[in-house]
Amino acid sequence: MREIAENQMLKPEDLPVREIVPPQVRQFGAVNWRGLWTLYHREVKRFFKVFTQTLAAPVVTTLLFYTIFTVALQNRVGSVGAVSFTVFLAPGLIMMTILQNSFANTSSSMMTSKIQGNIVDVLMPPISPLEMLCGFLGGGVTRGFIVGISATIAMMVLVDFPFHNPAVILFFALTASIMMALLGMIGGIWAEKFDHMAAITNFVVVPLSFLSGTFYSIDRLPEIWQSVAHLNPFFYAIDGFRNGFIGQGDAPFWLGATVMLSVNLVLFLIVHRMLVTGYKLKS
Repeated sequence: MREIAENQMLKPEDLPVREIVPPQVRQFGAVNWRGLWTLYHREVKRFFKVFTQTLAAPVVTTLLFYTIFTVALQNRVGSVGAVSFTVFLAPGLIMMTILQNSFANTSSSMMTSKIQGNIVDVLMPPISPLEMLCGFLGGGVTRGFIVGISATIAMMVLVDFPFHNPAVILFFALTASIMMALLGMIGGIWAEKFDHMAAITNFVVVPLSFLSGTFYSIDRLPEIWQSVAHLNPFFYAIDGFRNGFIGQGDAPFWLGATVMLSVNLVLFLIVHRMLVTGYKLKS
């Protein structure tokens, strides 16, 4: 009681003065790993919430393509090189679904965020353009890999894959999914409405996928069309991926690897520049 009474008798000037420390900006270091992980985690959860549309449907579509082309062409084509047409066809279909889903994930994410106006939730936090790029890119690559692995497992029920070189399979699956995820970001940032995004899909992605040797060997094309096919980066993705499965391809490994790495570098720099300048994102 005496201590309480003494404290009540203290004057304000007798109270100890505490130093007021102004709020400090949180330091994340060279990389904001928490912010990067949060963005990546959001992108993965986004497509897992509708997995029947984003993961299951592409696998079913791939199996349908395989069934239709096998029934229609197996007796006519017979074999391609040293393998049967069914074994030749399957890796191309798997790669095609990897390409399309990696592109769809980043393009839809960017486009939806812009249309709904919640892109500000990504632009405002302390995340650098490079970290933002890697977060979106990681989501697209993850979806491409999950769909590719699921399609491969489903195909193994119907096809006896040789798995000639797993390292080559992994390399081209990774570089192809990176290429399409970056291309999807470019399309999503550039497009102002869903019609623009549909135009990119229908007039760029789908034609390049179908005209890249997915269903045939380009050796059967006239020379002029073989030259045109070699200008298509999708061709090197599918041809290299197939080479890893069956041990034969239409282009050397070193050429396909060089093209894929070069295209990815150019696309990476373009996307990074778009994010740094805020092109169609901050205006």
